[in-house]
Amino acid sequence: MQIIGRKAPQYLADAEVMLAEMSYELIRAVYHAEKLIRDAKDQPILNAAIVSEVDIILTGDKDFLSLGMERPQCMTVAQFLAQEGIDS
Repeated sequence: MQIIGRKAPQYLADAEVMLAEMSYELIRAVYHAEKLIRDAKDQPILNAAIVSEVDIILTGDKDFLSLGMERPQCMTVAQFLAQEGIDS
């Protein structure tokens, strides 16, 4: 939420509503590397996604987007909406 508040504050209220209505599972950060990512701060997030067999990471982070992984697939929200046939 901090990043949305900083980069797109106009969407903060909508994001809070969406997260309140979604079901989710908290996944602990994993510190051993399955695949390396340039930004060390992103590594535990990527590791947790791999170990937990996440299908998709929605992000605007260029380090994630440049990985070219099959699973988890990293894409922007716009790419996800286009893939799902939803107008953004």
